[in-house]
Amino acid sequence: MAHSIAKATLGLTRPNKIEHPKISFVAKEIDLLEWKGDILAVGTTETDVVKDENSKFKNLILQKLDSQLGGLLSEASSEEDFTGKAGQSTVLRLPNLGLKRVCLIGLGSAASATAAYRSLGEAVAAAAKSARASNVAIILASSAELTTESKQSLASAIVTGSVLGTYEDNRFKSESKKGTLKAVEILGLGTGPEMVKKLKNAEYVCSGIIYGKELVNAPANVLTPGVLAEEAKRIASEHSDVLSATILDVEQCEELKKGSYLGVAAASANPPHFIHLCYRPPGGEVKTKLALVGKGLTFDSGGYNIKTGPGCLIEHMKFDMAGSAAVLGAAKALGQIKPAGVEVHFIVAACENMISGTGMRPGDIVTASNGKTIEVISSFFYRIILAL
Repeated sequence: MAHSIAKATLGLTRPNKIEHPKISFVAKEIDLLEWKGDILAVGTTETDVVKDENSKFKNLILQKLDSQLGGLLSEASSEEDFTGKAGQSTVLRLPNLGLKRVCLIGLGSAASATAAYRSLGEAVAAAAKSARASNVAIILASSAELTTESKQSLASAIVTGSVLGTYEDNRFKSESKKGTLKAVEILGLGTGPEMVKKLKNAEYVCSGIIYGKELVNAPANVLTPGVLAEEAKRIASEHSDVLSATILDVEQCEELKKGSYLGVAAASANPPHFIHLCYRPPGGEVKTKLALVGKGLTFDSGGYNIKTGPGCLIEHMKFDMAGSAAVLGAAKALGQIKPAGVEVHFIVAACENMISGTGMRPGDIVTASNGKTIEVISSFFYRIILAL
């Protein structure tokens, strides 16, 4: 192999170190009229906003809130023609009260799907960004008939939407604005240890999703196979009580006869790294073993069958490692959640498909670690030939 260690900062580009805003999520059971802050967001279905013959809300929560506001809410919703359909919202500003804004956000006709409540969280994050709000509260107009388990799941979805809706990847921008949202209080969906655990786990999952997004968004001159391997080792070191990392270099892959994998990486100045993370629960019996495998091609030029012409999207071929981003994001989330009874292996064959005199040619035959010979029809399509 004609590999040399290429710098991960080709072009002198380095990602900015950005501290993502830490949002506090708390579930409370308080009278909504007692809450004071920047935005009170009310998730409403089409049924919730139905009014009687006197143009007053039939829904008890909206009725109570409207009464406190002297009918301003019903008037504002009428003016904006708010019907509670999914994606709709209307904002009422209240500058002279402790409660600065009331925001009605539509959930649709029934809002039984978890996605509707994730969208609610995203809408609240957008409203907070627009208003430069630091603390918001979220309440559902109708939640009395929900089970405790349903309430916890919906609260988890709201947290997920709020975190992901707030997130912006500004690492490669010259200038960026910092988010202002600091606290989200979820009212009326219950409290207790299980709810706290649900909300915290939702934050952990979001951290894994955001981490995966940042890996995918990083350009190929910054995120090389070696950098991806370093990221995997960093995840394992941060959660060393449950995660371990094994990284195979070129020589070790040669010993394991990974000819197909090494052939893809042969033309790149960045050597391949075979990544294996393993999650083992902190205690107790392992009842299930899982393996997650993610494609780790940090850039796919197409090799000698280079991707050209309209629609080839070669500038987007950094996305060819999105599978590995999902796998490492899942590892990060599991390292924080620490589920019992399951062992999980995370596999990424990280490499880069480039062009040079050492690269694969169409018509070459490589040998995989399972003994299969593979004829290279193009640099991204193989034909398997049975060994005689």
